Amino acid sequence: MNSTAATNGPLFTAVSSSVRQLFQLLKCINFAQKAQVRITRDGLRFMVEESRVIQGIAFLEKTLFTSYTCTSPIGSPAEDDDDDDTIVFQISLTALLETLQIFGVNEAKDRWASRDSAYGGVTSSLGRGGPGAPFGSRVLGVTGMCRLSYAAKGEPLCIVLEEAGVTTTCEMVTYEPEYHEEIPLQRDALAQKIIMRSHWLYDAITELSSTSPSRLTIAASPSAPYLILSSNGPLGSAAVEFSKDQQLLETFHVPKRTVNTYKHSLIKAASRAMQIASKVSIRGDQQGVLSLQFMVEIEAGGVSFIDFRFVPLLPEDGEEDDDNDEDI
Repeated sequence: MNSTAATNGPLFTAVSSSVRQLFQLLKCINFAQKAQVRITRDGLRFMVEESRVIQGIAFLEKTLFTSYTCTSPIGSPAEDDDDDDTIVFQISLTALLETLQIFGVNEAKDRWASRDSAYGGVTSSLGRGGPGAPFGSRVLGVTGMCRLSYAAKGEPLCIVLEEAGVTTTCEMVTYEPEYHEEIPLQRDALAQKIIMRSHWLYDAITELSSTSPSRLTIAASPSAPYLILSSNGPLGSAAVEFSKDQQLLETFHVPKRTVNTYKHSLIKAASRAMQIASKVSIRGDQQGVLSLQFMVEIEAGGVSFIDFRFVPLLPEDGEEDDDNDEDI
């Protein structure tokens, strides 16, 4: 530890009473080895990306921690600017997840709340667990204490885990971030905004995966058919259509018909978030950038959010003309 950090104390410290919920949230964006960590006074943001075509962002609000302290880096300007209170570095997400599960984290039928019970007892065909699941955390009592600290720029991220009187300390090497910007989503020019239960989206993606597709097409329209997910693969083609029933689509805002295609394997990278989330907000801008924002219910009764961004595939020759013909 450098002398400045020893004198002034660490830039960041936080304590969580549940290692498990940190692990579950970060596991949702585990499609790349490295993650950019951005620490602010409001919480931690972990961002993972691949080839600038997919990004996964998990935001851990300070309310998830029993204690949370973040101070500005020494030498930061005094003006009120967002960057002044921001600490940014890169770590190995793979190593972090392995560290968090040193004492074991159960994942069988893992659910933090009985999501379906709040919707009139609807039960998914996939047999999801709930508070009574035999391997749920409420039965096993898998919690554990996790203490995070970051002393100063260039220093390692220190993780202290405590479980049943056993303490383990890990220091993770930090790196300069390789990227800074998010995939842009034009929030003031959205072409669609749809909110639905997350597990219905998961069921649809799972159904379409049976054809081993390379592409997934999302078509939304203000008139029937309202929302269609379709795919083509070597084993055939498939489509899932959603009606506009408010019990199915909680929010449906589509001013005009849109059709965009994405790489299926990228969308499937969000499957874990689809499984554990209670709701998903499907947003797309006029450039075709897709945002899947998942609301995850956590053990303390609050919520956390995971956001995925996807860049669309360019339309093949004649494909765009066909879409226009359908609108006439």
